[in-house]
Amino acid sequence: EKQSSFFMQAKTAQSTIDGNVFFNGPRAGINFNDGFGGGDVIAHNLVFSTCRESGDHGPFNSWDRQPFLTTIRTGKPSMIMAWRHIHHNFLIDNYSPQENVDNDDGSGWFKTHDNFMVYGSTGMKNDFGGHDNWHYRNVYAYVGYAFGVITKQLPGHEDYFFQNKVVSTKEGLGVLNCNKPGKTVVYGNEYFTKDGKIQECMMDLRDWQAKGNDKGSNVSEHPADDEIISWAKATLGF
Repeated sequence: EKQSSFFMQAKTAQSTIDGNVFFNGPRAGINFNDGFGGGDVIAHNLVFSTCRESGDHGPFNSWDRQPFLTTIRTGKPSMIMAWRHIHHNFLIDNYSPQENVDNDDGSGWFKTHDNFMVYGSTGMKNDFGGHDNWHYRNVYAYVGYAFGVITKQLPGHEDYFFQNKVVSTKEGLGVLNCNKPGKTVVYGNEYFTKDGKIQECMMDLRDWQAKGNDKGSNVSEHPADDEIISWAKATLGF
């Protein structure tokens, strides 16, 4: 199995990966092997054309298969790690697309925000016990589905998805937890599809909202590419 990235960490915490350009890699561009400690920052990077010799993943991948006892989160011993932040990155999942940010195998305590992410099959992903995954103020350009939350979650450890712009190539938002306990928290997003319609939790968005869900979100037809680029410039500060 090939696992080779331009940056990979294991049993490591409080790393800063800032201002890099990476492309044409065989596997995920950045790989976090576990959930040791947290407090890491990935910011202001350009990553594209990853997974050229493998499938799965994309520019970023994480795993978290066992707990670690550290003092990083509060200064006191805890198995809960500090939040990791992925922000202001330009990520293009163009070669072997799955997700720009692939939070795999129990990953938790990630805040992915203020990024411009192009292509990929899914926007926010969590599986195999993953939890506490927040995506907000991101722009997803020509992604398949907004959600790939394929795991049950406990109350207080739900995923959050809010204030994002999602230009989707599909007719539905994807898989998320539609019912309590552990219901995915979704609100205030702008969705864009070919026909200006979209389904969430097997219902038309407006019917789903009529039941008190996904408050403040709306759906429109696909914008022009120039408008998407203007969002990218505003998000990344160009």
